[in-house]
Formats: sequence, C-alpha cells, structure tokens
Amino acid sequence: MKITRTSPLTGDTATKEIDVTAAQIAAWENGELAQSAFPDASPSEREFIMTGCTESDWTAMFGEEEDES
Repeated sequence: MKITRTSPLTGDTATKEIDVTAAQIAAWENGELAQSAFPDASPSEREFIMTGCTESDWTAMFGEEEDES
C-alpha cells in the first residue's frame, strides 16, 4: 500500500510502498499498537507510518547509528 506522510522535521512529503493493508491502518488508528498492527513492517516503516519521519530524518536528528560490537 502506498503511504504518504509529511516529515515534521523537514516539511517534505514522501510516499513509500509498505506492505500493510487498509484494515491494519484502521486498527492502528483505532488504538492498536503499531508493532501489533504492522507485524511485517520494519521499525523504520512503522515510524514512517506513525510520524512521517524517514531514516534520513532520524540521522539528521540523532546522527549515525553506532556499531555496538
């Protein structure tokens, strides 16, 4: 399903193809936790659905993810 969101950081609008259904979106909008509503979506895809933040937004806000090894 194509999901369009606007980044709260940049104001840019993006559309992503994410493997979710309209029923899953409705369940989330009605209070189901994103992890339960979108079990096959990656964490970054769930974040995009919920907030409109992209991976590049997170990098701009918090920097690169550090390797913990």
